[in-house]
Amino acid sequence: MDVQVSPWMDAGLELYRDSVRRFVKAEVLPGQERWRAQRHVDRALWERAGALDLLLADVPEQYGGAGGSYAHMVVLWQELMAVGEVGFGTHVHSVAARYILNNGSEEQKQRYLPQLASGKMIAAIAITEPDAGSDLQAIRCSAVRDGDEYRINGAKTFISNGHLADLLVLAVKTDPAGGAKAISLLLVETRALSGYRVGPILDLIGRKSQDTCELFFDDVRVPAHAVLGAVEGRGLAQLMRELPYERTLLGVTAVAAIERAVALATDHAQQRKVFGKPLFELQNTRFKLAEAKTQAVVARVFIDWCIGKIIDGSMETDVASMAKWYLTDMQCRVIDDCLQLFGGYGYSLDFPIAQMYADARVQKIYGGANEVMKEIIAYNL
Repeated sequence: MDVQVSPWMDAGLELYRDSVRRFVKAEVLPGQERWRAQRHVDRALWERAGALDLLLADVPEQYGGAGGSYAHMVVLWQELMAVGEVGFGTHVHSVAARYILNNGSEEQKQRYLPQLASGKMIAAIAITEPDAGSDLQAIRCSAVRDGDEYRINGAKTFISNGHLADLLVLAVKTDPAGGAKAISLLLVETRALSGYRVGPILDLIGRKSQDTCELFFDDVRVPAHAVLGAVEGRGLAQLMRELPYERTLLGVTAVAAIERAVALATDHAQQRKVFGKPLFELQNTRFKLAEAKTQAVVARVFIDWCIGKIIDGSMETDVASMAKWYLTDMQCRVIDDCLQLFGGYGYSLDFPIAQMYADARVQKIYGGANEVMKEIIAYNL
């Protein structure tokens, strides 16, 4: 069966994919084992990717991006997943850039986007707190106006890119009275920032090379113009506006992982012998692989449709939520089925399928828990 050709692909994107593959082979593959051991990728990797216009390929050239579309970012995420690279937090970085591009003042765009595009600044999105995950309105981290500054107090947890982050898109409460306009987003530069502290990199089940941390703010002072868009109280609306982009990209990575798992399991089944013959000759193996392959094709057709909607600007919140929950849930199921075909080897981290199993689980949690995605879908019925 031929590989599914995505309708949004064209000759230019095929050339772009070739350049991304060369980058992955030269810069990503050699460092993966070391990055897992040190629990973060090298800062130099970001600048190398930036030099090739890979980090913000869908940001206009006037702001330092490559002037491409969402399709260019999809190609990058697909090629990283094809080699199992989940620690290089380009997805978080690009989402942070979208907040600035679509909601920031012109001064904020000019100040930050070129540095993010070059990899000289690494971005993180700091929303989740110890007592507030998917419930955005429950955050307690506060920013109190004090003259020409804000004083920030509180903590964030499970922040991807947290160890390396130079810039935070930080969700805070600027109105203690609560309500829809209680939340604002601040752009916080972390270098030499008094009162700001980064906790140790968290020991996660999977994604060992992803620098996920707790962040602490103790009377941190930032200028009043750090408010995203220069007007406070718009944070919740800004978050809601950009979530479809993020949730669709989680679907993109889920499908790429599914396809890799099916390829790994098929190759293993054809090479591995059981009772004197290839594992693939057992009917149960063939049926499991047939199911997995069908799920992979269905998933690809769905995500290609979603990618088209992001590109043409027609993506709805409920459809992005469908992509997020359905495809990440399918990712976990298919990888589990494929791992089973490896027997005991599937439980060893010396085999990529085991690492994929550990890496996949968080996909159903971050970006909005899958249970919340179902609530959003149901609300729009």
